[in-house]
Amino acid sequence: MREVSAELEACFAKVFPEDWNMPLALLESMNYSLNAGGKRLRPLLVVAAGESLGGSREAAIRVAAAVEMVHTYSLIHDDLPAMDDDDLRRGKPTNHKVYGEAMAILAGDGLLTHAFYVVASLAKDGLLPADAALAIVSDLSEYAGPRGMVGGQVADMEGEQGITDLERLEYIHLHKTSDLIMFSLMAGGRTAGASAEQLEALRTFGRGVGLAFQIQDDILDLVGDESKLGKKTQSDVKMQKVTYPYFLGIEQSREEVRRLSAEAKAAVTGAGLLHTERLLAIADYLVDRDR
Repeated sequence: MREVSAELEACFAKVFPEDWNMPLALLESMNYSLNAGGKRLRPLLVVAAGESLGGSREAAIRVAAAVEMVHTYSLIHDDLPAMDDDDLRRGKPTNHKVYGEAMAILAGDGLLTHAFYVVASLAKDGLLPADAALAIVSDLSEYAGPRGMVGGQVADMEGEQGITDLERLEYIHLHKTSDLIMFSLMAGGRTAGASAEQLEALRTFGRGVGLAFQIQDDILDLVGDESKLGKKTQSDVKMQKVTYPYFLGIEQSREEVRRLSAEAKAAVTGAGLLHTERLLAIADYLVDRDR
């Protein structure tokens, strides 16, 4: 994780071309959130999936940067007063608390849009075949857009209005969180020329670990250590959000995390990947994490 984070941050330092004339305040706002740290789980999954098939690390890191830009945009917008109204993110003041709401919205817009430029540039720079870059762009549009992450966010907002049941909650977690994780694994696979069967195995792995990750987040919001999480706990309770522990209780929710992780690991174990050790270790980490 430290290795991938270091390479990712080096990529971020040059991700915006030097000859572009951009407002300094916008660049500062984007970089403030982009360089705020965090687990870098999605970039880690891109790299691990690519390496599971012997792919190019350079191409995977570039795709990982694009994924993290999309994820970061979603966090900036999630934290806004109109959404979750959070003051802290990764132990630091949220973007709108530092730069104001309007700039935070535009910083999110900028990061989302630039992610597609970064993926497209892989073909232009000869790091990926054009058809592979196009497939990654198409997947990102689907998994991050109205059918995916944005749709999950809308369902989450509707859930706050009291229409959520367990089936609806799974829909929210699948699309708000798992979709971008599934995309990360598939994109990593595409950088290494994955077959259709291998892409499906990686997608299935992503579905399982994505759901497990979000359920673990629900658990940590209730029983986690704020100093480790870098944000306030009990936020779901304060906002009257329903969660897996709300429906199932803490212990059964923990068992669901373990079950989903086991199913995810099984999906990639027999998929003809060259190396699965890191993917399996990531699944174990998500089950045991405390932040």
